[in-house]
Amino acid sequence: MSDDPSLRQALREAAAALATAGVPSPMVDAELLAAFALARERGQAVSRGELQAAIVLGVAAPAGLADLVAARARRIPLQHLTGVAPFRGLELAVGPGVFIPRPETEQVAQVAIDEARAVVAESGRALVVDLCTGSGAIALAVAREVTGATVHAVELDADAHGWAARNVAAVADRVVLARADARTALTSLDGLVDVVVSNPPYVPPGAVPVDPEVAEHDPAVALYGLGPDGLEVPRGIIAAAARLLRPGGLLVMEHAEVQAAAAQDAVRRTGAFEQVGTAEDLAGRPRMVVARRAPLAADPPTTQPDVEHSRS
Repeated sequence: MSDDPSLRQALREAAAALATAGVPSPMVDAELLAAFALARERGQAVSRGELQAAIVLGVAAPAGLADLVAARARRIPLQHLTGVAPFRGLELAVGPGVFIPRPETEQVAQVAIDEARAVVAESGRALVVDLCTGSGAIALAVAREVTGATVHAVELDADAHGWAARNVAAVADRVVLARADARTALTSLDGLVDVVVSNPPYVPPGAVPVDPEVAEHDPAVALYGLGPDGLEVPRGIIAAAARLLRPGGLLVMEHAEVQAAAAQDAVRRTGAFEQVGTAEDLAGRPRMVVARRAPLAADPPTTQPDVEHSRS
């Protein structure tokens, strides 16, 4: 036996340290860091079952676990330490400079996926656009789960685009990534797109996130939507969707729970959409506006807000 502490003991101490630091899920995070450290030590992935077996066998704590736990106790995001974020069965490469995909956004992707599947069932193919793609999470989920879908993903910020490019190269060959402003990108697809989906920045300027992992480590350009209500960037996304979507095409856009009414109003004000509503996330909270592109004859003249912002 090694003189080093056992994995069981190290996990107990790690969970206690993370709890003291205010980490919301201390034991889960301790186990994930231990699995990551073991995988790095062994040169191969370690499943949860393998981690539990190592605990039972009294395996020594892996090298580097204490440093990882200390960093997590400083509220560095778990995903920055392991280098990956899960999203609908995908493992996405993430790190400083890109927004970490959240579980609630998986339901936004689901709505887009359901619509794309319906379009494929009817016509054999679907054209989907993901605006403000960030790490590429939604775009890659759609491409992976909907055979027959081609996805165009747009990201303006250089750092985020770099992470998206890495993920697209590793995961899918039906995602076309562009570094561009979402308000003006993909003009060659105007009026042809079946689904526009987006998780844009939408946090109002005064609503600083409480969690240090978000406030100190997610890029500000990926959080704050500008304007007094945080919806200036989302309004640009709505205008772009009105331009890109074919009649009957679907817009799905994430927003904050308190922005449901304002997001619906922003969509209606374009005059380009019908069947405007709000869908809930898995926790039952109103978190996305969903609307159908109206026939082109209903279009009024539209103007786009003059906004320069990342994740757009």
